[in-house]
Amino acid sequence: MTLPSLSEFFIPSPAFLRAWTVDSKRPGRLLRKNQQQLSPQDMLLRTQMRLPGERAYALPMDMVWDAARGTASSLRQRVADFYSLPVEKIEIAKYFPDKFEWLPVSSWNQQITKRKKKKKQDNLQGAPYYLKDGDIIGIKNLLVEEDDDFSTVRDDIGREDPALGKRKSLEALRVQSNSLLSSAETPGRPHRPEASLSIHVGSFR
Repeated sequence: MTLPSLSEFFIPSPAFLRAWTVDSKRPGRLLRKNQQQLSPQDMLLRTQMRLPGERAYALPMDMVWDAARGTASSLRQRVADFYSLPVEKIEIAKYFPDKFEWLPVSSWNQQITKRKKKKKQDNLQGAPYYLKDGDIIGIKNLLVEEDDDFSTVRDDIGREDPALGKRKSLEALRVQSNSLLSSAETPGRPHRPEASLSIHVGSFR
């Protein structure tokens, strides 16, 4: 809280901060303590609602999910409750930023193995989702949009040119971070006035 970059924002106490590890310049594992409200079983996901009629998403919103339950149906129900939507009217997908791909989270609860004929619940923390803290979950509201495409224009660019796509992803991440930080500013707190910049170039003749 003593960092110069945080001096512009009103943060009452460290209890209002979350600490993350950073993996590949993205939020990784959420650091927890026994005194924190988030339990070891809770997972903090970054949810983004798809904008209808656009291949883009709204700014992310952090959502806590009880990962001990771990199933696709429980995650879908949590997302539906979080956005106040009917669970049968949403589709969700996990984003893999390194591949610029969205993997839809299927709505089935159980699968029957042919060999043992036993029912086995799907666990999103295992293959193929490997869900963890900080993962992005895209949400599609089927009340206003029915196509099955989760990708964005940036994803198209990333699949064609990975280097350019990663640059654009990092730029978008910076914009999102700045937007989230600016929303935490105290209302009515004046901004610093813009300072003029003068550059003097000496004569080398």
